[in-house]
Amino acid sequence: MKRFVEHRIGDRRIVRLIQKWLKAGVMEEGRWIESEQGTPQGSVISPILANVYLHYVLDLWVDQWRRKKAVGDVIIVRYADDAVLGFQYRKEAARFLEELRERVARFGLELHPEKTRLIEFGRYAAADRKRRGERRPETFNFLGFTHICGTNQATGYFIIQRKTMGKRMATKLKEIKATLRLRLHRSLADTIQWLQSLVRGYFQYHAIPGNEVRLRAFRHDVLRLWMHQLRRRSQRSSWTWERFKARLGILLPEVRILHPYPSVRFAATHPR
Repeated sequence: MKRFVEHRIGDRRIVRLIQKWLKAGVMEEGRWIESEQGTPQGSVISPILANVYLHYVLDLWVDQWRRKKAVGDVIIVRYADDAVLGFQYRKEAARFLEELRERVARFGLELHPEKTRLIEFGRYAAADRKRRGERRPETFNFLGFTHICGTNQATGYFIIQRKTMGKRMATKLKEIKATLRLRLHRSLADTIQWLQSLVRGYFQYHAIPGNEVRLRAFRHDVLRLWMHQLRRRSQRSSWTWERFKARLGILLPEVRILHPYPSVRFAATHPR
């Protein structure tokens, strides 16, 4: 880690400060525990140092591997310690996976045994698997979305469908249910403001093209949980589903796609 930092930073004071961060340790139940490997969990600099480390361990190495050993196309998308790599040829993908395990092991890292897998995915995956008598292409999860080989209903062309991960949405709804229970006796105006902010923030990340069904399901479930808590406030509650939607349901943000397709983003339409 020190060598990687010194490669870009010449100020010795900054290097020494980073070394102190690496040796700072962590506090667990009031006890200080020394850090022997990695960066301190929860430290503000840990994500930055992890990105620097993986830049040299993975990013630059993948670029060299692509230039020297690959015959077909190779792409990589990495965010923090999660990455998706695409290969034109299966043989090159299998070869790369074996060399990747050796590469990360040299730097004290290892691939996640359950998340790391080789799947057939892309424009021709569905047709090739159907010709071999196999099932539909596998899906994979990345950055909170499930990626699926799909087809545009209007044109019939291949598209990658992205939907909010079911487990992530279920976990979020459980958190909302628990919080609504704690806010049972808060004022209605205060709860409305909190729910509006929560749903708006959720949509800011998940409102991508093709994810409308999951977004509507999320909004509907939030309204159901909210109405259930309102009815618990009194044994003689007069809230019905129709009355609730007409009076309070309209106050939450409606489902609206906020992000464009990647092909029409500024970076795609204005390449360097």
